[in-house]
Amino acid sequence: MSNFIIAETETFIKKRNSPRFKGLYKKIRDYVYPQLRANPYFGPHIKKLKGDYHEVYRYRIGEYRLFYAIEKEKVILFILNLEHRQSAYD
Repeated sequence: MSNFIIAETETFIKKRNSPRFKGLYKKIRDYVYPQLRANPYFGPHIKKLKGDYHEVYRYRIGEYRLFYAIEKEKVILFILNLEHRQSAYD
């Protein structure tokens, strides 16, 4: 399996630049991204969503959820959003 390229959406970039998520983004960049590049389909914190969002995956980071979609043919992983778990599924 090839290493996936990670692309961040504008929605995610706005959140990651906010003071609220600065520390969390460092953890995502240093710890989560290397795992997702290697294998975005499987891991202890990875789950595929169901229903209307069946093409979206989530990565659990404590109280937060990182949502992403995979473009398998192009080997790209799109980081869609980061939300607190209480409001993530509304």
